[in-house]
Amino acid sequence: MKYLIAGLGNIGPEYKNTRHNIGFQILDALAEASNISFNDKRYGFVAEYKFKGRTFILLKPTTYMNLSGRAVSYWLQKEKIDIKNMLVLVDDLALPFGTLRVRAKGGAGGHNGLENINQVLGRNDYARLRFGIGDDFHKGHQVNYVLGEWSKDEQKELPFKIDDSIEIIKNFGTIGVERTMNFHNKK
Repeated sequence: MKYLIAGLGNIGPEYKNTRHNIGFQILDALAEASNISFNDKRYGFVAEYKFKGRTFILLKPTTYMNLSGRAVSYWLQKEKIDIKNMLVLVDDLALPFGTLRVRAKGGAGGHNGLENINQVLGRNDYARLRFGIGDDFHKGHQVNYVLGEWSKDEQKELPFKIDDSIEIIKNFGTIGVERTMNFHNKK
């Protein structure tokens, strides 16, 4: 069985450790822990991860966040992966920092990357992991907050939340989205 795990983010060193790039950060941690590396391919950096007889295509789109749909659509088709086997990793302002929510489908919730994926695919019935980044910013400073780096307190907790996110990816592929939601959304 094959799965597409799309971690959303923006390319470039100026975005590397920002809240908006949590999708990239999770996939980088998974690749590092598994001793695999990403290759620069069409529309993204791609790695192949194997776990319990499953193949996970890890995708970090190079189309920038707001055009993520192009990369996701291309890799779904190229790898012949059913949309039910896709998990998208995104940041979420509406959730407190470190809160992880798995959803089997849903709207974009104001997230431009998800909005573009929904638009390009013409549907929203794919799984997503929403990683809470909190909303600790003053009115009018949302962009600076999202594109800002993690606070010192957040940096202390981040590795644990990234490890939890990696477990969610593994569970998604082995026990399915419903059981993954039941297990992880209750924590």
